Amino acid sequence: MTEVAADANGLNLKDWRFSIDGEGIAWAIFDREGESMNSLGRRAIEELGEIIGRVKAEARAHKIRGLVIMSGKERGFIVGADIREFETFTSEQDVITALKPVNELFERIEKLPIPVVAAIHGVCVGGGLELILACNYRIATRDDSTRVGFPEVKLGIFPGFNGTARSIKQGGPMAAMQLMLTGGMVRANVAKAQGFIDQLVGSAGELHWAARKAVLQNRRSKSAGAAKMLLTKWPARGLLAAKIRQETAKKVREDHYPAPFRLIDLFEKYGGDLTAMKREETKAFAPLMMSDTSKNLRRVFRLTELLKGQAPKGFKWRPSRVHVIGAGTMGADIAGVCVASGMEVTLQDISPEQLEKGIKAQGKLFARKFKTKATRDAAKARLIADPEGKGVSRADVIIEAIVERLDIKQKLFADLETKVKPGAVLATNTSSLKLEDIAAPMKDPGRLIGLHFFSPVPQMPLVEVVRGADTHDDEVKKGAAFVTAIDKFPLITKDVPGFLVNKVLTPYMFAAMNRLEQGEDKEKIDEAARTFGMPMGPIELADNVGLDICAHVAKILGQPSEGSRLDRLVASGRLGKKTGEGFYVWKDGKPVRSDKKYPKAELELLGQELVAPMIVEAQNSLDEGVVESADLIDAGMIFGTGFAPFRGGPLHYKKSMDAQKPRLATQAAAAE
Repeated sequence: MTEVAADANGLNLKDWRFSIDGEGIAWAIFDREGESMNSLGRRAIEELGEIIGRVKAEARAHKIRGLVIMSGKERGFIVGADIREFETFTSEQDVITALKPVNELFERIEKLPIPVVAAIHGVCVGGGLELILACNYRIATRDDSTRVGFPEVKLGIFPGFNGTARSIKQGGPMAAMQLMLTGGMVRANVAKAQGFIDQLVGSAGELHWAARKAVLQNRRSKSAGAAKMLLTKWPARGLLAAKIRQETAKKVREDHYPAPFRLIDLFEKYGGDLTAMKREETKAFAPLMMSDTSKNLRRVFRLTELLKGQAPKGFKWRPSRVHVIGAGTMGADIAGVCVASGMEVTLQDISPEQLEKGIKAQGKLFARKFKTKATRDAAKARLIADPEGKGVSRADVIIEAIVERLDIKQKLFADLETKVKPGAVLATNTSSLKLEDIAAPMKDPGRLIGLHFFSPVPQMPLVEVVRGADTHDDEVKKGAAFVTAIDKFPLITKDVPGFLVNKVLTPYMFAAMNRLEQGEDKEKIDEAARTFGMPMGPIELADNVGLDICAHVAKILGQPSEGSRLDRLVASGRLGKKTGEGFYVWKDGKPVRSDKKYPKAELELLGQELVAPMIVEAQNSLDEGVVESADLIDAGMIFGTGFAPFRGGPLHYKKSMDAQKPRLATQAAAAE
């Protein structure tokens, strides 16, 4: 197959490779220079514009029959726009100016006189999905790694390359709005059923020939059918928008996360005229991009990269076998998450009933993670009941998740040390005991690390990797590498009571309980915390954690609770959600609340007062060097407790509030 050199007509490309084969098919291969993944940065967009200009000229001269757009990366198609470039915008006009050439380029692609085929393997999200929707035909691999989606709402925005209108045109308003509002990704077979993908092939190796055939047969995608598009007509569109707005409001608050609500407004006003919707999309997008919410959510994205960086680069140690001791909820869930990440796990417990219960409970996780019976069966086969602990000697990682008693843990690790293979990681999931105390009887105390998981393990993305005073550096590195291998974020912390997350969270929890002791309404306290942006109020959180655990942690961290309502509830066996009653009465897994309403101004003020102890302790933890930086403290609290992501973390919030004080003081003085 003969190819024309890429620069034969003056193209000078760094992020793309361009060629025209002997059959007159143009191939544009996106392979961004110096990056492991493709993202649509300014240079990549400009180079694609040059390619499209060349293709249009060749098509007019009848020298090419079609264009195929593919990725030159092994692990993905396009992960969206380059959000690093977002930080260069200083005004809404900057945003509008930056969007205009991209939208004009995608229009040019859409209107080319020849078929444009997108051939997709791996992740194709955000701006990548918007690009392929501007193509005439889309082919994707069935591989499980091939996913499409619009994650923009997670950054406080919505699609800005006219993806709002094109996704509705292609999949209809129901599928398109769901994809944009949830921010999730769907598999290629689901995307095909919804209309966003036209054809599936078995593997990446088949994409080239499938795309060639699509060009030669001049295939064009079919838009969403008339039945789906009926919902873009009035009054059906208004009714659908109202329903979607109502459902969205159940999940997020408009004053915290405005982007989904502005998207619904856009659809409601302009969804019946997709040309108008494209035009109005930019006007609605620009203020969102410049909002504090979006800036802080983009900061949260950068914090995820910072946490990933806690794991060593180029570290050759790779765990494949894990042994978990303790088949209670925490231990069994740790085992399940490891299995879901492809590892073989032996699970040990002295109670055969608990062992059986713990293994059975992982069925829900496997059903969510694996979509075929064969992969679910394979996962179940990798989770092995091991009452005698035979898996210890073969395991790369041994995790203890038993009762919080120092003497029992000490005896266990002194014994384990004699049985594990060289290089294996010994880890405790303790939440309150010090590593150096647990490791004291060991011959080599430096082998022990903490791997502190948060409940519920499958949902919580953070794991604290605890470094004791004598812990070997290599063991910490292995711990962080293991956490990354199970698709979670590692946070390396010092061995202090409560580590980072519980150390910072506990003063917040107990200050709230103290307000309760003084007669403050528990529902008002919790609603004030939610008004601030916490996912759950501190009193409800205590019930969720378990009041016995709260009382135990209070004792460890020096928060006196003697004679309090907390102690009285624990003494009476009312331990919260798990017993059906604590501070709240629980029904069907939810706390029973009254319909009482509170003035918004009171809730906002109380919310700020509630988080104040958390912010103080976060600053103390930074001063004490519990973790390396303020950013890591913010990351730990966001991913370990759900601290309001749109506020950027407790220390970032403190910094932004401190910056506002002079301005507010000036405004107050002027008002006087």
